[in-house]
Amino acid sequence: MDDIQAVEAEAPAGSSIADGVVRPLDPRYVDLLIQTGWIASGVATVLVLAGSTLMMLARGITAGSLGVAAGLCVVVVLLAVWLIRWPPVSYRFESYRVDADGLEIRRGVYFRSVTTVPRSRIQHTDVSQGPLQRRYGLATLTVHTAGTENSEVELPGLPHDVALRIRDHLLPGNTADAV
Repeated sequence: MDDIQAVEAEAPAGSSIADGVVRPLDPRYVDLLIQTGWIASGVATVLVLAGSTLMMLARGITAGSLGVAAGLCVVVVLLAVWLIRWPPVSYRFESYRVDADGLEIRRGVYFRSVTTVPRSRIQHTDVSQGPLQRRYGLATLTVHTAGTENSEVELPGLPHDVALRIRDHLLPGNTADAV
């Protein structure tokens, strides 16, 4: 992946987005996923504590209820560790490529997938940002294609301006590169 980052660093700022170069997602995407993991872990912890408290209040504090509460706490801790440690691992295996023919997205640590979206199949595109994505300057590109199965392809973790440039390039009928 270092080779991809080196190619990205060498690309001139005004160059075409549709140059066929394989690019990694923005590194800030890892920080976003880790922060999302902390939030999800916090919500899960509150829910487990509230559920355990309600269970103990309803049934009384018994060895069984303490065992269930302890087991749920272990599950929450393991979930938190996974949500916080996994993003840097998965980031290394996510990339995209835009060329004159369309968009290619590569994903997967254990089970790898390559999704190719030809420009001829694209009906429309969207760029969206949630509040945390805005904080990091990131966006999600959503490509809607003809057909019913897998007709929506999402590419999160792009800098907002890059997502807009890719969207403009992929618009149906746009034969010129968006710069």
